[in-house]
Amino acid sequence: MRTVRAVEELRSALAPARREDRRIGLVPTMGALHDGHISLIRRARRECDVVVVSLFVNPAQFDEHADLERYPRDERRDGELASQAGADILFAPTVDEMYPAGFATSVEVLGLTERLEGVSRGAEHFRGVSTVVTKLLGMAQPDVAYFGQKDAQQLVVIRRLVADLNLAVRVQACPTVRERDGLAMSSRNARLAPAERARAVALSEALRAAAQRAGEGERSAEALLDVACAAMLASWSTP
Repeated sequence: MRTVRAVEELRSALAPARREDRRIGLVPTMGALHDGHISLIRRARRECDVVVVSLFVNPAQFDEHADLERYPRDERRDGELASQAGADILFAPTVDEMYPAGFATSVEVLGLTERLEGVSRGAEHFRGVSTVVTKLLGMAQPDVAYFGQKDAQQLVVIRRLVADLNLAVRVQACPTVRERDGLAMSSRNARLAPAERARAVALSEALRAAAQRAGEGERSAEALLDVACAAMLASWSTP
């Protein structure tokens, strides 16, 4: 695996594959790789001729500077895991490479970012996500970009911006990878206190309860929502 840090270096590394019309896959990450990321890289390896994994902790999508500073970083470990999973190129740019002096452009997807996670995190979060993903797609110009379904709202936003901006890339959604207890794998899980970690499975337990009831024949959305809410509340009330 080759590690590159500059945009021109990335484009130069990909030029032979592009000339030969080989399929290029991109897996955007912020590092702290876990099995969810690895599943994306492995799928890209199966489906593409060249696999690029980007490693960039994007300051533009963090609500608080302290949160940005605490985000886990270990490029050596991430590089080893990406290489073992099948990556050909690790693109690990600096902040100055991504946002050089005078940078003044942002991408905002209206109508999809003001609700759900956007309510608590604010418009800046999804603006930062949309901007950095647009830049990464422009830099690597992949045929396929791989994203996990764990970040469902982000996936919808990215699909919208790709469609609206007529970007020549296929956005491939990949299944959420979960811990044994059902918690979706996330780089932030390591920062949960034991009590928070125990309560974090509430959502997955709610989804399982609703899925089980649906499998038993329940078709009322209202009834399934009640089942999910009851399961979630029971999980939250468990010490």
